[in-house]
Amino acid sequence: MKRLHVHVSVEDLDRSTQFYATLFGAQPTVVKDDYAKWQLDDPKVNFAISTHGGRVGVDHLGIQVDEGDELTVLAERLKAAGETTFDQEAATCCYARSDKSWVSDPSGLRWETFHTFGEATTYGEDDVPAMEAPAAACCGAEPKAQEPAAACC
Repeated sequence: MKRLHVHVSVEDLDRSTQFYATLFGAQPTVVKDDYAKWQLDDPKVNFAISTHGGRVGVDHLGIQVDEGDELTVLAERLKAAGETTFDQEAATCCYARSDKSWVSDPSGLRWETFHTFGEATTYGEDDVPAMEAPAAACCGAEPKAQEPAAACC
């Protein structure tokens, strides 16, 4: 089984946790001082928020799999499409232990395909090389510290 993963960097974790708990009609399954995660079945998504991102907004998207073999298939698809992936084994990130394969889409949005096999006591850090990031998106939210750009959409 596969589950969509969305990781959003937030400015105020408590306020954002309250907002998303109301939106999803459910409390997070994991709550830490700097991180919260919902493992939802409706919609089928692993939705995480944290204060670890460089800028407020979508940090990365992903696909979570239940079995290691499913991760191998996804990584092979990305490589067959000619994309450069960055593979990690037994990475500690987001209070979990996972095998991962990272890629950037043609616009520079980071995608993480991963199989989680355990918990971790620390947030950890992904040792992902600087992957191309898109220039400021015209329709995305700008960090609150900056003046908003003129809307293009």
